[in-house]
Amino acid sequence: MKNWTRAAVAALMMSAAAPAMAEECIAPANPGGGWDFTCRQIGRIMTELGLVPNMVQVTNVAGAGGGVAYAQVVADRNDDASVFVAASSATTTRLAENAFAGATADQVRWVGTIGGDPGVIVVGKDSPYQNLTDLVEAVKADSSKVAFAGGSAVGGFDHLKVLMMLDKAGFGDARAVKYIGLDGGADAITQTVGGFAQAMTGDLSEITGFIKAGDVRALAVLSDERIAGFDDIPTAKEQGVDITAMNWRGIYVPKGISDEDYNKWVDWLKQVGASEQWQQAMAENGLAPYDIFGADFETFVAENVTEIEGIAKEIGLLQ
Repeated sequence: MKNWTRAAVAALMMSAAAPAMAEECIAPANPGGGWDFTCRQIGRIMTELGLVPNMVQVTNVAGAGGGVAYAQVVADRNDDASVFVAASSATTTRLAENAFAGATADQVRWVGTIGGDPGVIVVGKDSPYQNLTDLVEAVKADSSKVAFAGGSAVGGFDHLKVLMMLDKAGFGDARAVKYIGLDGGADAITQTVGGFAQAMTGDLSEITGFIKAGDVRALAVLSDERIAGFDDIPTAKEQGVDITAMNWRGIYVPKGISDEDYNKWVDWLKQVGASEQWQQAMAENGLAPYDIFGADFETFVAENVTEIEGIAKEIGLLQ
């Protein structure tokens, strides 16, 4: 009995001395992509700021464009307050288009976004279109003569950026818009430079080199303000088209955690977003500030999903 008591006390002491369970970030894709970047940067900065006692574990759960990770969190980790998941505009786009097998955006809690890759509209260097107004007017005059290339499939975020931009500019016939979906921004640029497409839509970071080399001219950046380092590119808003289309980078957490734990994640993400480390990471990776948190972000996600659902129905992706 005496030996058992000593063993029990020793076990209790070892348990008490054990480090707390490490926070975990799920990146819903293989290493090297945008979601993996989000997890590793946020996790690193959380540790450096002393918000968490241990290194954040990054787990890559690829499959179904983020759908496998989403289903796993909803089904198996609904009340796990130690896990958070990298998300982006692609996440809400796929949810809106029912690409996650019936999953809905209200099955998780949306924490916030701390940066975004601004959308951009570019044309070939010899294009007759000198500004966004010229391009929009050409589409209105004869949409069959203006093809947009993009680095995502039909219904993907690049396609949606064009449709949302034209809708805001007064051209609402989504089915009439010509869009060439390609496998990545580089292929879309090639189509545009070669004259097979009259314009290209993508994220600023993926076509920065082409802009600087003079292969294309940027007509508009789809952000609230001009982007540092690209101050000569006007926003769409400056040209009368009220659209912001940022490929945002943020996180969500399980639905079943407490309000206290949810607010903790919101606070931590705010501190990461305000840190010098994150400012440097954005500058090095072509991202722009894009801060929305907590209840405001949950409203943003809900409205974004509703908007995309409407466009998807209009172009025949949803019934």
